[in-house]
Amino acid sequence: MAKKSNNEVPQKQGLQQDDTSIYQNIRTVLVSARQKAYSAVNSAMVEAYWEIGRQIEQAVGNRAEYGKGLLQDISKKLSSEFGRGFTVRNLQAMRQFFVTFPNTHALRAELSWTHYRLLMKIDNVPRREFYLIYMLYLPTEEELKRELERERQLIESKLIEDSLTEFEDG
Repeated sequence: MAKKSNNEVPQKQGLQQDDTSIYQNIRTVLVSARQKAYSAVNSAMVEAYWEIGRQIEQAVGNRAEYGKGLLQDISKKLSSEFGRGFTVRNLQAMRQFFVTFPNTHALRAELSWTHYRLLMKIDNVPRREFYLIYMLYLPTEEELKRELERERQLIESKLIEDSLTEFEDG
């Protein structure tokens, strides 16, 4: 029978208390690193979409027919090289992104492309700016969607109420 060396570490069954806290610390480091990587990639893509929108807007301007053909051509080439996400509709959204947010320095790194797509649907500039700041404090995009829908319903019911009052007074 071989003698046990003093350098061998005894094998443990499962995680002990110290092992659990080490695991939790390592897990926290990894979760944090992934979140930082996600944020960096997201921020870079939002900037890229803004730049794509700027270039499209400058190339197309008010030339609708030229723009239609150009977007179809660009969409086909980008989709072939980079895969999904470069449909004509998405390229139009990138152009609208630039038009809606012409100052790249005003873009918020905390907001995703989905946030900006939701914001672009808001025509009223002060209201859009309010929601831009509001989004920074909402934990999820889903909450923002619910909030915007709730507001739309309130506005709709107020418009109906005003119309009925006008009709009754008229």
